[in-house]
Amino acid sequence: MSLLSRTTPPSPRGGPPAGGTRLGRAVRTTAVLAATALTLAACGGGSDDAGAGDPTGGDGDVTIRFAWWGSDTRHRVTQQALDLFEEKNPGITVEADFTSWAGYFDKLNTAVAGGDTPDVITLEERFIAEYADNGVIADLEEVGLDLDGIEDDYVDLGRIGGTLYALPSGVNVHAYVVDPQIVADAGLEVPDDTTWTWDEFAGFVTAVADGTEDGVYGVQNFGFLDPILQIWLRQHEESLFTEDGGLGFDVDTVADWYAYLLELQRAGAMPDASKAEEVQAAGVEQSLVATNTGALSAFWSNQLPALTTSSGRELGLLRVPGEQEHSQPGMYLKASMNYAVSAKSDPARQEAAAKLIDFLVNDPDAGRLILSDRGLPVNADVLAAIEDELEPADRIGAEFLTDLRDELRPSPTVPPAGAGELPDIMLRLASEVFFERITPHEAAERFTTELGNAIS
Repeated sequence: MSLLSRTTPPSPRGGPPAGGTRLGRAVRTTAVLAATALTLAACGGGSDDAGAGDPTGGDGDVTIRFAWWGSDTRHRVTQQALDLFEEKNPGITVEADFTSWAGYFDKLNTAVAGGDTPDVITLEERFIAEYADNGVIADLEEVGLDLDGIEDDYVDLGRIGGTLYALPSGVNVHAYVVDPQIVADAGLEVPDDTTWTWDEFAGFVTAVADGTEDGVYGVQNFGFLDPILQIWLRQHEESLFTEDGGLGFDVDTVADWYAYLLELQRAGAMPDASKAEEVQAAGVEQSLVATNTGALSAFWSNQLPALTTSSGRELGLLRVPGEQEHSQPGMYLKASMNYAVSAKSDPARQEAAAKLIDFLVNDPDAGRLILSDRGLPVNADVLAAIEDELEPADRIGAEFLTDLRDELRPSPTVPPAGAGELPDIMLRLASEVFFERITPHEAAERFTTELGNAIS
């Protein structure tokens, strides 16, 4: 049986962005640059119009460009997949256009503004609406993408107002990575994550810090992470954003979140403000669980293999606390990253682009190369084909998702244009709270104002 099979179909979403990496600082000029790109395209400038008379160049061959971000390992694996795609699709050449996460959107926005949009674009969900609103990406159903074999709730992760603008490369969930060795060193046992409350969580991480040597903590500061805040809000029947693109939360709920975090810091369960910022900036490999200095760190489930390698230990995954404590669970499926097709590419290139996405998502041979690097496959046949080839940490992640599937509510709606500023806002305000320069309620008020301005 497939690791993600289930006895009842998943609930469809009522209505979206993850990458397999932590979010960097978002580019704030996306809308302006995209609008510029549209103007240039309308004026006939830039290579988006190239080949309009004969998109195949007269010889029937098509060249498309595929843009993505990631590590050197991802670039190597993706290039292997592209070589196989070209072998299976004679006449289509794929130019690789990749960079690190930190520089990806700067590079992409410059290309869009110059009328040189890649034919296949990898997007983080916070930018789907922005690119769709500015006419940069096409309706995937209109370009003929094959959606057979992909469950509706996965497909709907990239829908806005009924239009499919993006398709997940894979899926994951935000959870707590746990180091059982540190828990044991503190004389404790790993809690039952199916029932634990936020109060029990606080007691546990404080006890870990109290029961271990100096420099070892119960939990890494998660106040910088909007996925955990989103889960907190959903547990309280709220959300970061509404389906119509507004704010979906109460100021007091966010204030309670900041107050909770501040108490964990004061109790010594988390590092102090300076250490917290240092660890946050250092990335995955220097996180608390990766360096054997913390029992828990919040990450996307598909980051478990990298954390396991860095730590040199067997790590596990735990649900976010509070899932059974409040009126509803808050955890949700997230697209690791999303594939989109340029609306400015000519029909021949759009057709080739759709074939490439179809290959990356639906072809078992591609799946055997990519494995879980871009999230757990959304096509059940691909997942079944790679199950036996997954590393132990990948299998832990897959089984964790399997156990969760029937517990999850529909995922949040695709964030509105401007949501790309969310990580910067959270980073800035978390720093103010943890250095105690502002109160939790002041932070919540500023969060509401700043996020509202970003999406207005």
